[in-house]
Amino acid sequence: MLENFFTPSSVAVIGASREPGKVGHTIIRNIVNSGYKGKIFPVNPKADKILNLECYPSVLKIPENVDLGVITVPSFLVPQVVEECGEKGIKSLVVISAGFKEIGPEGATLERQLLDISRKYNIRILGPNCLGIVDTYTPLNATFAAETPLKGNIAFISQSGALCIAVLDWSLTENIGFSRFVSLGNKSDLDEADFMQAIADDPNTNVILVYIESVGNGEKFIKVAKQVTRKKPVIILKSGVSEAGARAASSHTGALAGRDIAFETAFKQTGIIRARSVEELFDLAETFSTQPIPEGPNVVIITNAGGPGILATDACDKYGLKLAPINSELLIKLSSGLPPTAGLHNPIDVIGDATPERYGFALSNVMDYKEAHSVVTLLTRQAMTEPERIAEFIVNMREKYPTKPILAVFMGGEKVKDAIKILAKARIPNFPFPERAIYALAEITKYGEYLRTRVEEEIPKFSVNTTTVREILNNVRAERRVNLLGVEAKSVLSAYGVPTPPSNLAKTKEEAVRLAEEIGYPVVLKVASPQILHKTDIGGIKLNLNTPADVAGGFDEIIENVNRYTPTATVYGIEVQKMVKEGKEMIIGMSRDPQFGPMIMFGLGGIYVNFLKDVSFRLAPLTRKDASEMVFETKAATLLRGIRGEKPSDIDSIIDVLLRISQLVTEFPEINELDLNPLFVYEKGKGSLALDVKITIAP
Repeated sequence: MLENFFTPSSVAVIGASREPGKVGHTIIRNIVNSGYKGKIFPVNPKADKILNLECYPSVLKIPENVDLGVITVPSFLVPQVVEECGEKGIKSLVVISAGFKEIGPEGATLERQLLDISRKYNIRILGPNCLGIVDTYTPLNATFAAETPLKGNIAFISQSGALCIAVLDWSLTENIGFSRFVSLGNKSDLDEADFMQAIADDPNTNVILVYIESVGNGEKFIKVAKQVTRKKPVIILKSGVSEAGARAASSHTGALAGRDIAFETAFKQTGIIRARSVEELFDLAETFSTQPIPEGPNVVIITNAGGPGILATDACDKYGLKLAPINSELLIKLSSGLPPTAGLHNPIDVIGDATPERYGFALSNVMDYKEAHSVVTLLTRQAMTEPERIAEFIVNMREKYPTKPILAVFMGGEKVKDAIKILAKARIPNFPFPERAIYALAEITKYGEYLRTRVEEEIPKFSVNTTTVREILNNVRAERRVNLLGVEAKSVLSAYGVPTPPSNLAKTKEEAVRLAEEIGYPVVLKVASPQILHKTDIGGIKLNLNTPADVAGGFDEIIENVNRYTPTATVYGIEVQKMVKEGKEMIIGMSRDPQFGPMIMFGLGGIYVNFLKDVSFRLAPLTRKDASEMVFETKAATLLRGIRGEKPSDIDSIIDVLLRISQLVTEFPEINELDLNPLFVYEKGKGSLALDVKITIAP
């Protein structure tokens, strides 16, 4: 559907200009200079010819079919032009023009008008407010950038036109080529997910880079990302990480910026590689576009200096790579050709006076070593070092072992630039420092692990009582409340099979005593008020009550405390709950992200949650694998496995609760927030109980 954006047989430039320096002139000049072989139709009612191409007063006057329209007219004219394109039968439009929702409400109204017209004619729109689009294999450069990217195997999709230009400048400096370049602009119609999907099957693209500030449709993004990352690595740089950055992103794009943890979680669940800076984006782009996927995490480091070798070792530990063990057979081989002072264990230190031949000897043995899944070669320039010849040895090894990644770290700046050129020509990335090389290698290794371990898993579906939940939520809404009472929240959980202690609501102390007798002592009393969320703070909880007198006295004390500290609160009664045996305190929570929907949290609960922040997140709906990973990502997992002779806890019951909560919040989108804190977890086989539950719904 989107191929006409990349491989059109004809292009019309509406707003083409004769004046150099104007956007309309630059775009048509770039199309011509890119070597585009299709037909080009400039549209300008005031010109006869532009760059020796016949000019038309309107797209309606073009005598042939047009596959792609590029619009550069002022924003107030764009709706009229889109209408004419629709009448002409043009189905793909790139709207370069600015002055839409990025400038405020008036522009947003104009953008909606533009979109309404496009939908009437089934037109797909890239933009508005974008740089344009490039396909180096067509070839087509329909942008107003000053340069055309080199031909290569990296696709770049960006919400920022300025970053497109920065990446283009970098690529020309580093001699790195691109297959496709897409500037998304305001994303009024087509977005990053649409173009990721379109590029996924492009034979000229090996890796997809994306810069985003926001995602309009989180559910669509996740669905597409899961499909695309099976075929090609997707590396995303997401801005708006800080609160201030999120506000800036929102005002810049007119989109609502989601919390960064939601993006982090979405990337993790879909196999997307995240870059946290432009530098990392470039490092990852170069590595993923030139290197094969490692077969495992084992790395061998070859160095001619101890310090850089130690830095690389530390980085391996930091980023989750392993130093490959050197077996006795390889030790014997290495010792036969390296000096006695060489370090034969990983990192392999070939010593500062290493000749190219010594590097080559170590490299050939290591590249042939099956336990080495990848190799990093470090070089510091010393008096006797020959960087260019050592680079040639590395190139030879790459040619001999094309399925094993090999990265270089040639330190020395200008002094090693000729060696780096040799490496670059052979598509071997060089990094100025060990940490950057190891980071890039770790990310491509993790992607390989993702591909190997990724399984298609069904979303569990439990038999539940949705009728009860619907009745409770309708009743809460009818009373114009957003916070459920504790007994209501527990009833919602019970309807979804989440275990809770026996409890009920008492209006009087006599009723509280009767309920306590029915439930069985000891009991807990809790004030039931939608205005009192933190009951302990105002003395709204009484624990371990063992007699009718305890219950009656506790009831009176809670009412007195409420009247003293929160006299305006509406009290629905006092909840009487069974006092249960303590377990390990965990928390399960959910908050609804504006872009990705329900985001579920698990971690150490009780009073610890706000201090230790030992939590993990996933976006619902969860698979069983998702739920299991959530538990084992936390430090709480060590506690749950059992420490100091303790019996292991019932982790399976936690996973079950996570899956049931996932189903609940997926099926009831009006639930905005949910907290189970604490969730008492007992010994293996004895389950878990949600003691305190808070549920908030949309007004």
